[in-house]
Amino acid sequence: SSFGGAPQNPAAPAPAAPLTPELVAAQLQAARQSGYQDGYRDGLTALEGFKQSYAQQVTGQVTAVAQAFRGQLQQLEQGLAAQLAEVAVALARQVLRSELATRPELVAAVAQEALVATLASAKQVAVHVHPEDLALLSLHAGEALAARGARLVPDAALARGGCVVDSEVGIIDASIEARWRRAMDGMGQRAAYEVAPSADDAAAPVTDENGAGA
Repeated sequence: SSFGGAPQNPAAPAPAAPLTPELVAAQLQAARQSGYQDGYRDGLTALEGFKQSYAQQVTGQVTAVAQAFRGQLQQLEQGLAAQLAEVAVALARQVLRSELATRPELVAAVAQEALVATLASAKQVAVHVHPEDLALLSLHAGEALAARGARLVPDAALARGGCVVDSEVGIIDASIEARWRRAMDGMGQRAAYEVAPSADDAAAPVTDENGAGA
């Protein structure tokens, strides 16, 4: 106005377009479509998070079940192994007693093996056996005893079927008890050999392949 000109009013805003039903419907449809896309995207994000959380939970549960099952299986295996070892020991006792009762001449083979294990340089060889095995040794191992110049010594402290070879160079313990201990050591057991049948052995009779008691 200082230049003499008349002040001018700013341009008035253009009138808004009238709201028609078609325009309102288009705006609602656009808003609905935008909301649907946002909700779908948020739903996928939530679903993916749920799947990961559920997978971790299931994996943890499966791992815990597997570990518990593995522990129970190990306990079961240990229990079965112990029971199997006990049965094997009981059967071994019965088989050994049966062999000694039905084939007492086996002591001759035991004595010969013990003589072979004795050093050839040994001169004073004495074979200690149960008194009832003296005749069997003389009959079935007489030549082997004579070849080593060994003499038989009755020893009632030894169980039948075993022997102890004594010489100036050492002792070969081939007694039933000693051989039994070595066999049990190989099985990781500490069961002692019993000359007389025990109650446990009597409760588990040994049968042959035809089902007959031994």
